[in-house]
Amino acid sequence: MTENKSTLLANRIFPEEEDYEFEVLNIPPEKRKLITETYDFTVSTIQDYIINEHIVIPNFQRGYVWNRVQASRLIESLIIQCPIPVVYLSQNPDETLSVIDGNQRLTSINLFLNNEFPLTGLATYPELEGLTYEELDPRFQRHIINRTIRCIAILKDTHPQIKFDVFERLNTGSVKLNSQELRHGIYTSRLMTKVEELASKSLFKKLTSTVNDKRMKGDEIVLRYFTLLERFDDYEKPMSVFLNKYAEDNRNMSENVVNRLAENFTKNLNKCHLLYGDFAFKTFDQTRKRLKANTALFDAQMLSMNTLNPTLNQLENINKAFVIEELTGLFDSEDFYSTITKGTTDKRIVKKRVSDYTQFLKRFL
Repeated sequence: MTENKSTLLANRIFPEEEDYEFEVLNIPPEKRKLITETYDFTVSTIQDYIINEHIVIPNFQRGYVWNRVQASRLIESLIIQCPIPVVYLSQNPDETLSVIDGNQRLTSINLFLNNEFPLTGLATYPELEGLTYEELDPRFQRHIINRTIRCIAILKDTHPQIKFDVFERLNTGSVKLNSQELRHGIYTSRLMTKVEELASKSLFKKLTSTVNDKRMKGDEIVLRYFTLLERFDDYEKPMSVFLNKYAEDNRNMSENVVNRLAENFTKNLNKCHLLYGDFAFKTFDQTRKRLKANTALFDAQMLSMNTLNPTLNQLENINKAFVIEELTGLFDSEDFYSTITKGTTDKRIVKKRVSDYTQFLKRFL
């Protein structure tokens, strides 16, 4: 049955939510073993490991969010020997340990031992209010640094997708890490550093509506482009596992290859901006209002631009207003519009929208 205008409008205003992607682990049974090591590190050992970068606190964009009262209460918990929640670590190929759950706790301890803040908001020992670490009696100092914190490390021999799945289950923070934040910590590499750098560029943030992004949404869009660019023919759902595997496989990517990918990304981003202007990567209606950034459309516009690879001269000579007019018509087509709003990570849909959009763009070149 043909959908009427109200249905088409409703599809725009009330897009269907993506089905949750159950990450069925297509891993041989013998490789599903979780390999862990448990450590009871003293606070002084943790501090030393952080200084020497044996323990690495990943630079998640939302970073350190605890206030001074929360940090002070943690220090007070150490003093009164109140149990501290377990810290979860990921062992990297070089034997260093990345913090996956416990960022706020370890950062607070590190800051206090470096005299970055005085204690405040204490409940049990208000007599210590206003004192920094160096101002505490040496007996308090020794008591704090001799306390132990249990740390569980998932070792590098664990299959990477098992490791990712486990950290999703153990993600216990008050603001749980999302998939890209976990990915950034587990698959720390030159590639992920470049992804973060590209996602911070002002033009990208403007075009993808990630100006106020504090949860690495932009990073995931960049990583998704790289992954589809290099492995489009091998794409399989779920998208999250697809990205994880690419990030894991390329932890040792050379600087030259990383830079080549970055140049490709920047070139095609600029070309899309030249052709579509501020409409790049956004859906809109006949009024050209209600602009909304769309990740699936980003895939289609960036990958089609890369495939056809028009010169800047060609793009400059195209009638931009006509392109936007035709793009409005494309969005009015339920056949295409559904590929960027419904089941967008389904293999057939991913292939169809990129193919259809490449044919659309080819008309103007």
